[in-house]
Amino acid sequence: MSSDPKKADETITKSDANTTVRKTVEHIIADIEERGDVAVLALSEQFDGWTPKSFRLSDDEVDAAMAAVQERTIDDICLAQDQIRNFARIQLASMQDVEVKTQPGVILSHMNMSGC
Repeated sequence: MSSDPKKADETITKSDANTTVRKTVEHIIADIEERGDVAVLALSEQFDGWTPKSFRLSDDEVDAAMAAVQERTIDDICLAQDQIRNFARIQLASMQDVEVKTQPGVILSHMNMSGC
C-alpha cells in the first residue's frame, strides 16, 4: 500500500470503477441471456439512441458498408483475424484433459472442448 494518500485514493477509485464496470457488464450479459433481442434493442436505444426495425443487414447494406471501408483496413482486419485464429488453435492444441482423484470419492477434472 502506498504511503501517499493521494495515490491510495486513486487506487481505491480505480478498484471501485473496475467493480462497477464488472457489475454493469454482468448485468448486461444476464439481461441479454434472459430477454434476447428485446434486451439488445433496449441497450441499443440506451447507449446509442438507435432503435432499428431489425439488426440484420440486407445484402445491399452489407455491400454498401464494405464499399465504404478502405481496402487496406479490410486487409489489416483479415490479417488480425488470421493471427488470432492461429494463436487460438495453438493454445487449444497445448491444452490437455486432466482428471485426478484427490481423495476417495473426489475426482477433479477439466476437459478440452475442442469442438468450439
